[in-house]
Amino acid sequence: MLLLVVNVFGASYYVSPMAERVRHPLHPIFRSSGWVGQSAGILAFAIFVFLWLYPLRKRWKALAFTGAIGKWLDVHVTAALSLPLLLAIHSAWRSGGVIGLGTDAMLIVCASGVVGRYLYTRIPRARSGVELTRDEVTEERRAIIAQIAESAKLPVQKVEEMLAVASPYDANAGALAVLRRLVTDDIRRWRMARALRRRFMQLAGPNSISPTALKRVVRLASREIALEQHVRMLDATHRVFRYWHVAHRPFAITALLAVGIHVVVVVAVGATWFY
Repeated sequence: MLLLVVNVFGASYYVSPMAERVRHPLHPIFRSSGWVGQSAGILAFAIFVFLWLYPLRKRWKALAFTGAIGKWLDVHVTAALSLPLLLAIHSAWRSGGVIGLGTDAMLIVCASGVVGRYLYTRIPRARSGVELTRDEVTEERRAIIAQIAESAKLPVQKVEEMLAVASPYDANAGALAVLRRLVTDDIRRWRMARALRRRFMQLAGPNSISPTALKRVVRLASREIALEQHVRMLDATHRVFRYWHVAHRPFAITALLAVGIHVVVVVAVGATWFY
């Protein structure tokens, strides 16, 4: 929210032509080397360095005491989403040369990170972030169906029929086709959850299931449908996830090198407000 406020407050400066900016009253603080502009750059650099701790957490088991991988990923993604606005403030919405390359690479990294996060959540995992085996997923699905049957007072077989969503897909589909199918599954699951609420009330009877129990049943049903969909698409999701890693890392390294060169040059020439 603060970053949005800063961008809105400095909008008159950002939309001004380059030749007129030097006479703008906000130029001393909003230029790239100004108090606001460079502070945003320093914060962006600190966040960017912090983002590289996540790969270290995944690689080194000795860092397990710092928290679950899933929690690390949540912080990693949240921090990365603040970078575009910070970079916009630092560059005064204009960039070129080496730092322009770094900015573009970092924006691509942020955008691809959103896709990576989406794929990550489509792989069944425990609360610790560790990927579940197929047997573990099967056991979890059985437990969920049993809970639904007990809460809705319906036979297990009836619940399984209601939640069946299997449909064929091309195992050799390309990355875009797999992503499209994953999004389609999400939309289908959302629609099914709404329809299941009505069906559970009809089958169990309006007076035999409380609103709280109904909400819990629908939530469990949505989880079961998601597990079924994710397991069905697991191999394809893993394949696309590997493609994503291949594309994500080079841009991240490019951004790191460009930003590192930029910081060294700025400090070397003394183009800072803090000394």
